[in-house]
Amino acid sequence: MANFEVSAHMTVRPGQLEGFKQQAAECIRITREQDTRTLRYDWFISHDGTECEVRESYTGPDGLIEHNAHILPARTKLFADYADNHFMTFYGEPTAQLAELLKRHLHQNQVKFFTFVRGLES
Repeated sequence: MANFEVSAHMTVRPGQLEGFKQQAAECIRITREQDTRTLRYDWFISHDGTECEVRESYTGPDGLIEHNAHILPARTKLFADYADNHFMTFYGEPTAQLAELLKRHLHQNQVKFFTFVRGLES
């Protein structure tokens, strides 16, 4: 497994869907303009507009660290004003630096790691 993949899940606060979408667009704009190791950063909203899933892929764990540094202010606003109940699932092995970053920004119950076993290309 060459890429480091992440799935982020959150809920949209009641009555905040339009603001949520605008802030998501800002996160995407920053990612497009500044990130150099992000391969995928796709946002999906449930049909009823209450949940969001972000599918992310990076060249490695350092790509996620770079991405985090770029979007931190926009992400902080997203969770201050529009989103709740954030948790992340990681597919791949974190570096010590990434593990420390996650420890500072997320509670243990907001993070789940899966180790690659085997796939079509292995």
